[in-house]
Amino acid sequence: MVKKIAILTSGGDAPGMNAAIRAVVRAGRINGLEVYGIRDGYRGLYEGGDNFQLMSRKSVTDIIARGGTILGSARLPEFKDPAYRQKGIENLKKLGIDCLIVIGGDGTYTGANALKKDGVNVIGLPGTIDNDIYGTDYTIGFDTCINTVVDAIDRLRDTCGSHERCAVVEVMGRYCGDVAKAAGLATGAEFVITSDTGLDLDYVLEKTKDYKLHSKRHPIIIVTEHITNVHELAKKIEDYSGFETRATVLGHIQRGGKPSTQDRILASRLGLAAVEYALAGKFGVCLGIVSNEIVSSNFEDVLGKKKHVFRNFEKSIEILS
Repeated sequence: MVKKIAILTSGGDAPGMNAAIRAVVRAGRINGLEVYGIRDGYRGLYEGGDNFQLMSRKSVTDIIARGGTILGSARLPEFKDPAYRQKGIENLKKLGIDCLIVIGGDGTYTGANALKKDGVNVIGLPGTIDNDIYGTDYTIGFDTCINTVVDAIDRLRDTCGSHERCAVVEVMGRYCGDVAKAAGLATGAEFVITSDTGLDLDYVLEKTKDYKLHSKRHPIIIVTEHITNVHELAKKIEDYSGFETRATVLGHIQRGGKPSTQDRILASRLGLAAVEYALAGKFGVCLGIVSNEIVSSNFEDVLGKKKHVFRNFEKSIEILS
């Protein structure tokens, strides 16, 4: 019977993590559970001590609208070492914690799966702006991220139109193009370059030159990180097309800010579901949302797989740009 649960956030922060923490704490408390928050992810789990904090309803008051994570986050590559994990497991046992809920992306899930194999009752929630977790249509933080990206590109288009300038915009996503694709369709971008499309440099150069010849004032090119050096790409476009061209790397601004309504709702639903799964003794799973319904998957069935929620967006972007 579950009496104590703990929650941590790991990897890159994502807007909506606090809403998920709030949901877990409040759902846990109303069901008579003791709920512990673990500071700084797996590092806090490993170090133990004051990193484990008993949480109350008051602990999560007014955090639903805050970005980031009140529990903090940290990366701990050493957590792959069984000795490090064992130290964390011992810290859980000292407090008699029956279930650990983790919020994060692919690396967080890898750690959770290792803990599962070590005998820990663990449940995962998808928290990453990249939307690259298989087994869920959307991850906590993705909607806020693309709203931030769209707002930034809309502003860039205003100034690019004023100066007849081309903009190359690098967005996050690791090796997943969902941020670029969603933002590209929403902003009417002329090009969206991701790991799925690859970079056809000759095509981009010829098209931007054609835009210049036909008086298109402000082509927008969105590029997912890790594809190319966007500053070098901007220089090549300027030299070939005649467009004054600027590169903008949005960087970590995409992670910050108040979570959107959609992310607050998604995070709250997933947090509540995590507690319900714990009470039902359904461990070793990660939760997600598919067709607006909460679903569960085994970690092994999620890790290393690529999702295709936006697989048809490239054609739509090409037609509508």
